[in-house]
Amino acid sequence: MTLFTYLIPFLVVLTVLVFVHEFGHYWVARRNGVRVETFSIGFGPEIFGRTDRHGTRWKFSLVPLGGYVKMFGDADAASSPATGTLDGMTEDQRAVSFHHKRVGQRAAIAAAGPVANFLFSIVALFFLFMIGGHPFPPAVVGDVSANGAAAQAGIAAGDRITSVDGKAVDRFAELGAAIRGGNGKPVTLGVDRDGKPLSFELTPRQESVPTTDGGTATIWRLGIAADTGPYGVVAAAKMSVSESWAIVSMTASALGQIATGQRGTEDLGGPIRIAQMSGEVYQVGIVALLWFMAILSINLGLINLVPIPMLDGGHLLFCAIEAIRGRPLGARAQEYGFRLGLALVLTLMLFATWNDLVQLRVVAFFKGLVS
Repeated sequence: MTLFTYLIPFLVVLTVLVFVHEFGHYWVARRNGVRVETFSIGFGPEIFGRTDRHGTRWKFSLVPLGGYVKMFGDADAASSPATGTLDGMTEDQRAVSFHHKRVGQRAAIAAAGPVANFLFSIVALFFLFMIGGHPFPPAVVGDVSANGAAAQAGIAAGDRITSVDGKAVDRFAELGAAIRGGNGKPVTLGVDRDGKPLSFELTPRQESVPTTDGGTATIWRLGIAADTGPYGVVAAAKMSVSESWAIVSMTASALGQIATGQRGTEDLGGPIRIAQMSGEVYQVGIVALLWFMAILSINLGLINLVPIPMLDGGHLLFCAIEAIRGRPLGARAQEYGFRLGLALVLTLMLFATWNDLVQLRVVAFFKGLVS
């Protein structure tokens, strides 16, 4: 049961997102005349694969925790330059070598992976919103009950609720939680109506609703409902872009807060937590799984843009330095940079995995065995 509940969804989710990321590199590299030698899902020994007519080896490898595209002229999967062979290449070889392309072309190839992840998120959310609606709708009024408190106060469909008693809200669920927590006390709602800020004072009304055990419960309501969709093509497209941007902003903000010490590092998760979450959202349904994949895809794209050698952001950093200096960094400086990047990436992976083990109380379990 555990295999199908956690491992299989994890492998499917990770394979899809890694393929999207690496295909971004592959597609732009091919469009710029670079010969791609290997397209691998996973690291380590090959399990199975095939070679296409362009000479690219497409394969699945033993360790399914990522992937890589190895281009002609690369020394390894991280696209560090094969300095011993670059200078001795023929003109024909230089024409298809990644490291002999113009700096702008190399930057485009490096950026293509994260860009592909962002585009995947937009496309995934577009189909989600168009087919199944929004599972976590923004605080936009979709329907107003004729005799409810909101209608009498003047709130209309299409209004965006921006705050409750001065506290900002973004999602409809946040609005509902604030009203339920108020136990019927009057509230002041900040509203955005076609770009115009408005304020409404109203008192929630008490209603009795049936419960699953056959009884009733008392709740407080404003008499409004969210616009959950499904949406038309244009609305779904606009919302998928805005939601993707919101995820990018929240993720970047969280990473910045962790980097500056404003937020704890316990939120950093590794492959074990991703596997756990993949299994949990898979059990909820395809809508939750698609939403999770969109968020994870953006996280993958953003992390790869961190300016650490070994990551795409490190390649972009080297390209920026080359563009400013008018020539690339020396081979020794690049080598030391990649070594440092490898150390940082491995340290981050180990730290994230440790966090996973702590969160799952594995560490506490083993401590209990020896204490």
